[in-house]
Amino acid sequence: MNSTTLSSSAAGIGSADSTPPRRNSKRPKYSRFSQQELPACKPILTPKWVIAAFLLIGAVFIPIGVFSLLASRDVVQIVNQYETDCIPEGSRTDKVGFIRGPQDKTCHRTLSIRRHMKQPIYVYYQLDNFYQNHRRYVKSRSDLQLRSPENEDETKSCQPEGTLNGTKAPIVPCGLIAWSLFNDTYEFSRNKRQLTVNKRGISWKSDRERKFGKNVYPKNFQNGTLQGGARLDSSKPLSEQEDLIVWMRTAALPTFRKLYGKIEVDLNPGDVIDVKLQNNYNTYSFNGKKKLVLSTTSWLGGKNDFIGIAYLSVGGLCFLLATIFTVIYFIKPRELGDPNYLSWNANPGDH
Repeated sequence: MNSTTLSSSAAGIGSADSTPPRRNSKRPKYSRFSQQELPACKPILTPKWVIAAFLLIGAVFIPIGVFSLLASRDVVQIVNQYETDCIPEGSRTDKVGFIRGPQDKTCHRTLSIRRHMKQPIYVYYQLDNFYQNHRRYVKSRSDLQLRSPENEDETKSCQPEGTLNGTKAPIVPCGLIAWSLFNDTYEFSRNKRQLTVNKRGISWKSDRERKFGKNVYPKNFQNGTLQGGARLDSSKPLSEQEDLIVWMRTAALPTFRKLYGKIEVDLNPGDVIDVKLQNNYNTYSFNGKKKLVLSTTSWLGGKNDFIGIAYLSVGGLCFLLATIFTVIYFIKPRELGDPNYLSWNANPGDH
């Protein structure tokens, strides 16, 4: 060993760093959680457990399906399709021309009540073959503009219905969704006495309070050369124009219903409801259909047989499988292994 080596060793000992050595290993820090060694339930699916599980699912699902189906069947619903019948016979060869023309669009329909309808009775309009889920249609709106008057110039996403006739004057509310607002109207009467349709509270409360401003008023709406749907009352803020709020919650499917209002009196069997409607909305350009729907509700909501049928199907299938497995288990049982040899049951000294 030379002097250079000694001096170097001495210098290293004298200047020892107090910081711990750097960890070079990429091995993760050990914990029972990261290594999946926490206590866990590891059931053994014996025939008895499988049969019991299927029977339990069937015993739970079948009653739920029965009650759901009965609740759906208790809902009274009247559906009246009118897009063709409300066109005069002489104009049915050119329906688009009639709906765009100045002719009177008044139409009278008659609804017969066959079952008792308990209030509130919900009035819907249903449109078929109307694709509100089209990407460009869904994006044609300005949420900032709807919430605050300070953002009324935010119309970039609303073209071609962003500004008035190519000027810089903004349209409020802008976009194709608002522009195509449904504009058929309905008036109901029973025994020549008018039935009031309550149009308050038909939209979501969260939409009224958060998405549509209380100090945002319609401006330059439906004033262009090409008009789409209904007009709005310029003296009312958007938060109070619930027909617009309902319409602007776009539907996911091409066939949808939207709430028009509520009739808050009972309708009895044998009642005849006279409907005076204005057939204004143009669904003829795209072969769409229009329907007027009157419906009650149950504890499950509106009429929907799918939930009950789904529960009954799953519950019946589980009960059938339980029966098949039970027959196989008793007729030709399969020999099971000894669970004592499983890794979590074996003693450490046995290895």
